[in-house]
Amino acid sequence: MVVSLISPYKGSLVDLLVPASQRDQVESEANQLPSLTLSVRQLCDLELLATGAFSPLRGFLGQADYEGVVKDMRLADGTLWPIPITLTTDAFGPEIVGHSIALRDRHNRIVATLDVTECYAWDLDAEAQHVFGTTDKKHPLVAEMHGWGKNCLAGELKVVHLPDHYDFKELRRTPAETRELLSKTGRENVVAFQTRNPLHRAHEELTKRAMESIDGALMIHPVVGLTKPG
Repeated sequence: MVVSLISPYKGSLVDLLVPASQRDQVESEANQLPSLTLSVRQLCDLELLATGAFSPLRGFLGQADYEGVVKDMRLADGTLWPIPITLTTDAFGPEIVGHSIALRDRHNRIVATLDVTECYAWDLDAEAQHVFGTTDKKHPLVAEMHGWGKNCLAGELKVVHLPDHYDFKELRRTPAETRELLSKTGRENVVAFQTRNPLHRAHEELTKRAMESIDGALMIHPVVGLTKPG
């Protein structure tokens, strides 16, 4: 039995992937553009933007949204959003506004194009203090931020390739695929448990009791991506 789930945040899932029939053309045109090589974090963010995991965001934050998130945890339109998702660089400045660039992974493969509509400076100390509550470099992300570029780029994203993953391929699902799978469980209610390590016995019991209390399905959502050393 297929059931209806609650709507995605703000109503619909964002999908920034270029239709398959247009990808060769977009990629060919991108080969003529100036390029920016994405960091591992930026590539992770791009994948989450492209597949709708960061819905309702349709791209890296522009200045108004960025300032709203840093100060009040809200986008410019008032939507709750807790942490800035930005594309920082020293490779381009304000002169790139109005032009397009190709975004590449570390293997030089084109993953997307960006039609740049904004380039603005960001305040490292203000972001660190407002978002993480500290400017101390002992905080792993604050330390990482000191290696980011001084400018943030924003604009329309056209994604032609998602990053390749070679581990746990059978478990990696987009938000749309996850929702389809959950809708087939026959349960309208879902208990979601996000974990950064293998479940302990207490976790198992907690999730079981939560499922029973609402007659729901269970989604185990492991955190993947960058981790701090060790």
